Amino acid sequence: MIKHSVQLVSVIAPCRNERAAIDAFCASALAQQLPPGWQLEVLVADGLSDDGTRQRLAERAAQDARLALIDNPGRIVSSGLNAALAQARGSVIVRFDIHTEFAPDYIAECLAALARTGADNVGGPWVARGQGAMGRAIAAAFQCRWVVGGARSRDLAYEGEADTLYLGCWPRAVFERFGGFDEQLVRNQDDEHNLRLRLHGARLWQSARIHSVYQPRASLRQLFSQQLQYGYWRPFVMRKHGQPGSLRQLVPALFVAALAGGALLAPWWAWPLMLLLASYALYLAGAALAAARQAGEWGLLARLPAVIAAYHLGYGVGTWRGLLDILLRRRAGQQWSRLTR
Repeated sequence: MIKHSVQLVSVIAPCRNERAAIDAFCASALAQQLPPGWQLEVLVADGLSDDGTRQRLAERAAQDARLALIDNPGRIVSSGLNAALAQARGSVIVRFDIHTEFAPDYIAECLAALARTGADNVGGPWVARGQGAMGRAIAAAFQCRWVVGGARSRDLAYEGEADTLYLGCWPRAVFERFGGFDEQLVRNQDDEHNLRLRLHGARLWQSARIHSVYQPRASLRQLFSQQLQYGYWRPFVMRKHGQPGSLRQLVPALFVAALAGGALLAPWWAWPLMLLLASYALYLAGAALAAARQAGEWGLLARLPAVIAAYHLGYGVGTWRGLLDILLRRRAGQQWSRLTR
């Protein structure tokens, strides 16, 4: 009788103060249905939570040996991912997110995509599903190509090579070749890692067969704060590699610069600013219509213009602030380093 060796796949996930979401996450992660010959371990790197998350994780880990609690004293995503990586024993590493629900065959499809494509990192489309009217509007804008610049990561049907991926699944050897996540980055550490891979000839593959659903922010304030941080850390990635992950990431900053320039000229020439604002208002109306239509919820139409503007202005303002801090050699303050939810 031939005995087949068992392979291990390691799920890594950072968290901090996620008591309300941690049980649903653990249930989703531990319910993964793996192909024959594969076993699972789930490593949750906790950033010293003080809301009961650690206690609940410890209780869950005591009930299921596949789950382990890892300390993340750095308290940010990149240090948490690296802490979990250091403890992971699997030949394949899969990143999970606490606010994402994963299909039972998520890891199985990741493994299949790795075998089918020979890529160095694989992932599925980034699909958002919000709660409440504002949360659904935020998700609708998130999913609309006219809001996010045609990013393939939001295209549910796309199958092929990509410039970045949501979360990710890697053979362990990829981290041995290219290193882990940059702990100098509070945000955009995943985009930076994917850019690093591509610049060294690695291949990224998005598969429409890999399914998950992400829960976005639920209010305009939370969305704006999130986008400020994403924008803020973008120049740090550009400084490291001399280029952005993609040109679309620069558009919000260029728009904010045009607004600022128009405002400065307004006392003498008001028409540039008026033309820009009128054009953007038309764009907001069209993008809101497209997002509502795609989501199949026309009731979101009144909220969508403000949501779309929050995406763009938050990211654009954050990018300029990050660039300013780089030029002045200032350290990031707590506003830019504290994780938001």
